[in-house]
Amino acid sequence: MSSTSTTVVVGVCGGIAAYKSAELIRSLKSLNFDVHVIPTLNALRFIGEATLSALSGNKVMTDVWQEAQDVQHINLAKTADAIAVYPTTADFMARLVEGRSNDLLSATLLSSSAPKILFPAMHTEMWLNPATQENVRILRERGYLILNPEEGKLTSGDSGLGRLCDPLAATAVISHATTRKDPFDLTGVKILITAGGTRESIDPVRFLSNKSSGKQGFALATAASVRGADVTLISANTTLTVPAGVTFKSVETSSEMLEAVKVERESHDIVIMAAAISDFTPNEVSIEKIKKTQTPELHLFLKPTEDILRLLTATATKGQTIVGFAAETGTNALERGLEKLLKKGCQVAVVNDVSEGRVFGEETNQVLIGTASGSKETSERLTKIQIAHLILDTISQYRLSGK
Repeated sequence: MSSTSTTVVVGVCGGIAAYKSAELIRSLKSLNFDVHVIPTLNALRFIGEATLSALSGNKVMTDVWQEAQDVQHINLAKTADAIAVYPTTADFMARLVEGRSNDLLSATLLSSSAPKILFPAMHTEMWLNPATQENVRILRERGYLILNPEEGKLTSGDSGLGRLCDPLAATAVISHATTRKDPFDLTGVKILITAGGTRESIDPVRFLSNKSSGKQGFALATAASVRGADVTLISANTTLTVPAGVTFKSVETSSEMLEAVKVERESHDIVIMAAAISDFTPNEVSIEKIKKTQTPELHLFLKPTEDILRLLTATATKGQTIVGFAAETGTNALERGLEKLLKKGCQVAVVNDVSEGRVFGEETNQVLIGTASGSKETSERLTKIQIAHLILDTISQYRLSGK
């Protein structure tokens, strides 16, 4: 094993999705990880040992009796910076709950104190079975990070919840686990995040909206899920891919966003309002498309939409943290936005300056993050996923301070 590079053990269980482990290994190797693969015997029915060895660049270990004199499961457990099981079957999780160690992969997991990440993949009914859900709950309590499967096409032509997390998304989770002292610091925390820009209809064809792409809200959902949080994402009008393991709800208008937030708010520990919600909506919506020939000028009469953020701060449950976002322009944009959000009662406030079209649709962002306790920090220009982690760090520190 390499003594300088970061070591990741990739376990592969016996499911049809095992073939995707090849892409995960390739992705990890591209980031210079030292990858060691432990397939179960059933996994080798789906993907060959030669493939796994060639891609990882290391000999594939499959049995506790293989090179027994070197006690492979102890050596791998000691040197691993993270252990990821991709895919993880329902049977394998059941055996982990029981503490069984009758194969090399389970023995390595039981012997290691490294971050352990499971990526379940199975048919919808198996995933939703009470026995499986109870095993997931127990393993999470024991410190495992379990990324919920995605919705999509399954075997036998079915479609539903149970599809294995995308290899690139899994790579991001594993990379995060090896670079932070406490990578799963949000385990068990329920976080509600809003994203995207709402649309207010004028007629069946036209609408009022804004330039929000939803990228920062989706980055927050991704980062929170990677850190172990139970994330619900409510998004308006975006074409972005839903992050792995995140519960997703789609809305269009500010009123639909309001109703969706009302349903979810009380059951979450943290609410992050990153969506760009319209401040105004037309007094009347035309049933038919308004013709250009109908009138030489079109006058729109608008009324304010309900302030969802103010509603949340006014009705927050005990211990709940409300995080507000503001996009401002002009002189002292960041400071004005921070003052506005804190006056509304937010515990944590995030402000960016969108003058001259900055931020919208871009891959980077620069923000001022402030808290009700008086702390504030302006970030460098970073990727939106890096900004997301900075925001989550601030939220965690604020909650731990008890303020």
